[in-house]
Amino acid sequence: MKLIKHISILLLVLTSSMVFAQVKFEAKVSKTKLGQNERLRIDFVMNKDGDNFESPDFENFQVIGGPNTSVSNSWLNGAHSYAKTYSYFLAPQKQGRFIIKSASIEIQGVIYKTKAVTVQVTNAVKRPNDPYNVESVASENIHLVAEISKGDPYLNEAITVVYKLYVSPNTGVSNWRELENPRYNDFWSQKIDTKGLRIQNGKYKGEDYRYVVLRKTVLYPQKTGKLEIEPLKLDITVEVPTNRRDIFGGMHMAQTNRTVSAGSRTINVKPLPEEGKPDDFTGAVGDFKFNVMTSKSELNASESLRVTVEVTGKGNLKLFQLPKLTLPSSLEVYEPEHNESIRTYLGGMQGSIADGYTIVPQYKGKYPIPSISFSYFDLESETYKHVSSGEIIIDVIEGPVNTSSGDDNLAAANSNKKEVTLNNAQFAFIKTKANLKPIAANNFFKSTAFWSALLSPFLLIPLALVYRKEKEKRNADIFGNKIRKADKLAKRYLGEAKKALGHKDTFYIALEKALHNYLKAKLQIETSDFSKEKIEEILIEREVNEPTVKEFISILEHCELARYTPITNVEMQQDYEKAASTISIIDKEIQ
Repeated sequence: MKLIKHISILLLVLTSSMVFAQVKFEAKVSKTKLGQNERLRIDFVMNKDGDNFESPDFENFQVIGGPNTSVSNSWLNGAHSYAKTYSYFLAPQKQGRFIIKSASIEIQGVIYKTKAVTVQVTNAVKRPNDPYNVESVASENIHLVAEISKGDPYLNEAITVVYKLYVSPNTGVSNWRELENPRYNDFWSQKIDTKGLRIQNGKYKGEDYRYVVLRKTVLYPQKTGKLEIEPLKLDITVEVPTNRRDIFGGMHMAQTNRTVSAGSRTINVKPLPEEGKPDDFTGAVGDFKFNVMTSKSELNASESLRVTVEVTGKGNLKLFQLPKLTLPSSLEVYEPEHNESIRTYLGGMQGSIADGYTIVPQYKGKYPIPSISFSYFDLESETYKHVSSGEIIIDVIEGPVNTSSGDDNLAAANSNKKEVTLNNAQFAFIKTKANLKPIAANNFFKSTAFWSALLSPFLLIPLALVYRKEKEKRNADIFGNKIRKADKLAKRYLGEAKKALGHKDTFYIALEKALHNYLKAKLQIETSDFSKEKIEEILIEREVNEPTVKEFISILEHCELARYTPITNVEMQQDYEKAASTISIIDKEIQ
């Protein structure tokens, strides 16, 4: 009986140990049913630390916060308890029944995954009509408006879309980011840069508001009929007053996230009139001037001149073709060089476009450049305009005479004729020395290549022995291999952080992983012991200078905070360089 009792106790202890050692990794949501205007929190919780956490793609949801990381270490009656949580805040994008897929993490070399979570998204939830309700105040005092300069333009007529964010005087905005950018289908578009956000006073539905201009875009419609301008959608952090006061009696402000949209807009594009349309019309719409200019009117044969066909003014300068230059066959003409000098303002494109032709006459005579015409649709008079350049005569004074008959040579028949003479340098480009080489190949036997191939294996034997000895020595160094493996992992994460410069969340997650894995390699402690106090204590014990320890701890803290605050690319580059420098210093100082 005693033997059976002892065996039972032993089995109970082993079973308990297996239960306590069991890894748990699960997903928890704040609610399984919510309105489309509500927010969902999802936590991925594990009872042992791990690496390479991968979140799901959160399809049909917009991530408005996270990942937020929290770690809990506690001891109760001698038993150690550990929990690490990755938290995300999600905004549903539409109604329906959606599945949030599994997250994954690597714990002690094994990949664990959470179970998928099903969430039901219903119609927007009505909120109490409370004057201090944060969501209600935010929705009533923040408005995004798209102002369009003209709702019924002609085809290829410029219109302007200005996006303004109106904010009530008793409400504030601390941050905003674009969720959906409009794609201007069937439009040629040009964004106008706005230098800084200037706060202005204005009216919205008859009430006083402050507003900022977020974006200005010039559009040229490329199709007729009803065209839709897609909405701009923003996620805004709003600060609204509450019914609470601070100790000085001031109004306490609360923050909330609000999604606002400018809404889609429809314009009706009118076709250009068919009546009176010239045959040479190529789509120019606006107010233009047309010029054909020559660099010189008299020259000698084999000299060059330049003819420029230019259109200047205001309109769709990039959206039509210049008329082509027609010249007599006796003139040698090179491909035209296209030049543009255009700036885009709120009213549309202004500037000039030009084609420059280089012309080289071969014979003496007078050569006409026929008149060139250019047509455009004038928006002010709503009629077509037709402009001609007039005929230009090029007078070639000196040169050989073209004896062949042709209508394009207007030189007089009795002009002074000169014979075309040949010079001795006409065939100077032909080589007179061949520099031929024999085609017979040298024998391989007893050549330099032969002896090199024969003796090289014997020369490599000592190198192979040295390499093998060093490899055996390196393989025997188990502790050193472990250090090198962890160092490579830290360098890999630093490399990933460098690649992610410009992408805030990805960069700081990779940077934090690099710092943690470096310490694992150097301090030889388990991940579950990674609290900032523990790190600071161990680094000081290893005789690392206190300023270096403080710098390392500050980088870890900044990695946690930076994902939730606005950060520039310059600051990310500085954090990367600071982390690399600190790792290098610790590597030199640590004992």
